[in-house]
Amino acid sequence: MRYLISAIQFITILPAGKPGPFDPPKMMPFFPLVGLLLGVLVAVVDRLAAIFWNEPVVALLDVIFLAMVTGAFHLDGLGDTADGLLGQRPRDKALIIMKDSRIGAMGLVAVVFGLALKWGGIAGLEVNRSLLLILIPAYARSGVLFGIRFLEYGRPDGGTGLEFFKEPLKPAAFWGLILPVGASLLLGGQALWLNLGFILIVSTILFYYKKRIGCITGDMCGAMIELLEAGLFLLVSVSGI
Repeated sequence: MRYLISAIQFITILPAGKPGPFDPPKMMPFFPLVGLLLGVLVAVVDRLAAIFWNEPVVALLDVIFLAMVTGAFHLDGLGDTADGLLGQRPRDKALIIMKDSRIGAMGLVAVVFGLALKWGGIAGLEVNRSLLLILIPAYARSGVLFGIRFLEYGRPDGGTGLEFFKEPLKPAAFWGLILPVGASLLLGGQALWLNLGFILIVSTILFYYKKRIGCITGDMCGAMIELLEAGLFLLVSVSGI
C-alpha cells in the first residue's frame, strides 16, 4: 500500500497522507492503478458536470480537471519534448533544450494541440463513456512502463528520471496492466479497438524515440502519457465504433 501511496504522490497532487518511500522500482507497477484512480475521478466529474452543461463544455471540464489533478506534470513533459525533438537538432542539443524549463513555440503548439485532441476525443464519446474515461488514463500510465523497459535513459549523468532506470524493469512490473485490459472486456467490440490502438501508439512512440534520439527522458515519458491519452480518446470516439 505504501508504494501505491508513493505513486499517487509522484503522479498526482492528490492528498495521500504522509510521504511514502521514494522507491521507483517498487512504485512503477502501481502506475496503472493510479491511472484507474484518476479515471474514476474524471468519470465522477463528467457525470456531475453533465447535470449542468452540454457535452462540449463537460469535455472541456474533464480535460481541465485531469490537467489540474496531475499538476500539469505530463503536459510540461510534452512541451519540453516537442521543443527538443521536433526539428533537426542533434541528440545532445535536443537533450539540452528539453532540460530548459522555458517553453518554446513548438512546445506551446504541441500542448495546445494535445489538449484540443483530448477534448475532441472526450466530447465524441458516446457508448461506454464512463468506463472509457476510467480506463484510458490507466492505459496511458501503463504505456510509460514500456518506454522505461525498452529504452535507455538519456541522462546517465543525472536527471529527475534517473532513479527509474537504475534497475532493469522486470516483466512482473507490468502486472498492473492486467486490470485495465481485463476491464476493457466490458466494452465489447470497443475493447479490440482500444487495445490495438494502445499497442499501435506505444509502438509508434517508442520507434520514433529510438530512431530520433536513441533514448528516453522523464520529459519524454510525460509526453508519452499525454499522447496516449489524446490518441486513445480520439480513436475510441470514432463514429460507429
